[in-house]
Amino acid sequence: MSAHDGTSFRWLRTGDEAFAAMLQAIARARSSIRLEMYIFTDSPIGRQFRDALEAAARREVEVTVMLDALGSFSLSSSFWDDLRTAGGEFRWFNPLKFGRVSYRNHRKLLACDNEVAFIGGLNIAPEYLGDGVRRGWCDLVMQVTGPLTGALATAFDTTYASASFERKPLPRLRRATARRTAEGKNWRLLMGGPGRGDNYLKTTLAADLAEARDVRIVAAYFLPTWRIRRELTRAHRRGGRVQLVLAGQSDIRLSQLASQRLYRLLLRRGVEIYEYQPQILHAKLIIADDHVYVGSANLDSRSLNINYELLVQISHCQTLQEASDIFSSILAHSRRIDARAWAKSRSLWTKMLEQCAYFLLARVDPWWAQKRVRSVS
Repeated sequence: MSAHDGTSFRWLRTGDEAFAAMLQAIARARSSIRLEMYIFTDSPIGRQFRDALEAAARREVEVTVMLDALGSFSLSSSFWDDLRTAGGEFRWFNPLKFGRVSYRNHRKLLACDNEVAFIGGLNIAPEYLGDGVRRGWCDLVMQVTGPLTGALATAFDTTYASASFERKPLPRLRRATARRTAEGKNWRLLMGGPGRGDNYLKTTLAADLAEARDVRIVAAYFLPTWRIRRELTRAHRRGGRVQLVLAGQSDIRLSQLASQRLYRLLLRRGVEIYEYQPQILHAKLIIADDHVYVGSANLDSRSLNINYELLVQISHCQTLQEASDIFSSILAHSRRIDARAWAKSRSLWTKMLEQCAYFLLARVDPWWAQKRVRSVS
């Protein structure tokens, strides 16, 4: 599906489909490969990607890999020795060091030859193998070609150049270099990260929600800012419909508890909440009237305020219709939360756990991250 500026979009709806397309793009690359991941594991699928990247480097493709040092903590640097020997490059993003652990690169990006790129929530790990219903986590990837690919490659290069996370004095006064945008006819690339200045990812999303009457969201981790919560409830008050599909099963129980602390208020204000049932939900999808968002960012305080993230806002009609179909298919495997039954099901102990989880993730985590960045000189 091609947009007017030559950018095309293709949804990859399962891990099996996405991994196959990504490996094929690596095998076909002739000039450059850029891979940026939060989690990359020493597993059969991880070794398959590493071997494909090494083979590309041996045929003189410029291969550059960047992994977040915390997200891929279990992976040894020696895992990439053969890639380096073949001429490829590997770099940790923000190597672990006391005082600067909080800020992480949560982006997931593969860009090949400045011609084809892949973005979404998928990490390189075995739990993503499958269809998200019968086996494997439920996730989404967008394959793009055209001008947007070049913008994504440029975003990678900027982040790669500063991956060591060495900071200049008084970082709290510096404008965030990661918060940049690029635009095409039917798309806008939005990048989030810490620092001073406008966070276009957060403000653009909030502005779209402020005008929307049809809001459909799939969110693996849901702990949005106060402004975004306000816009969700206002959409219902102005006659719109808001549907949230959240995690019925989660790999991070603390995050799920923090999200559930918000259910009662949102339900009371007309927001429909569903929980995905078959597998762990990891997908990120936002539809707000004529815009669809896809990328690495969760709708939680860490993605919106702390992590390095990217989202693409797309206003291409066919892509939007396909996003609507994807949402419907996920919704079909989800259970609706009834407001009255939910209120009755919450024991005092459960409410205490939810309140503690909310306090830790919505208050303590952002406070600690801001405190640490201000202490780095």
